[in-house]
Amino acid sequence: MNAYRREQPGSQPNLLSPAYGSTVKRAPSQPLVLLPNTISELTGPVYGHTKIAAVDGDLTRQHAGEPQGERIIVAGRVLDEDGRPVPNTLVEIWQCNAAGRYIHARDQHDAPLDPNFTGSGRVVTDENGNYSFTSIKPGAYPWRNHANAWRPAHIHFSLFGPSFVTRLVTQMYFEADPLIKYDPIFHTVTDPVAAQRMVAKFDLDITKPEWALGYRFDIVLRGRDATPMEA
Repeated sequence: MNAYRREQPGSQPNLLSPAYGSTVKRAPSQPLVLLPNTISELTGPVYGHTKIAAVDGDLTRQHAGEPQGERIIVAGRVLDEDGRPVPNTLVEIWQCNAAGRYIHARDQHDAPLDPNFTGSGRVVTDENGNYSFTSIKPGAYPWRNHANAWRPAHIHFSLFGPSFVTRLVTQMYFEADPLIKYDPIFHTVTDPVAAQRMVAKFDLDITKPEWALGYRFDIVLRGRDATPMEA
């Protein structure tokens, strides 16, 4: 068996997971049709429309006031299949606020918005593949997939290589969250070892004294230890 395949059974989310209701409508029912990539797809984007500032990686300092909730630091490394760092990679995150509400027109959850929290950030990995975000721990929220359905706390991650077609997206969860075992999205990854690669671990070394708890979330792009990615 090739040790560096991402497609080992159960290690990546299943396109069709009936317990996750919307996949029944979204999963392909016919063979995929491959289309040739355009030049713009192969060569762009670089890092969005504006330069990345220090505040982009600190979601608690993007507004005039302090956001509500528990401050956290999420840090880690982006690695390839051999454990080598992947530098100069754009890492973006988006998340709900501490009450479980996104700033989005379609989010009608009966929870307050926070005027001091937008819920999105971006950074570029350094020469050693390191990244770090300061944020607020997201809250759980209902999502009507099934009876009494609640999504566990999670942060969405997007990683861009040199072009649109090298974008990877995943979700990060928090260890010991009791809602994880009930979450059909988490369980689209059926290999329990691979699924744990989506779970951030508490890290005292990342924790900033008297300021914020730290969590480590390393992202492996491919290979037998690859982080599960959304198709």
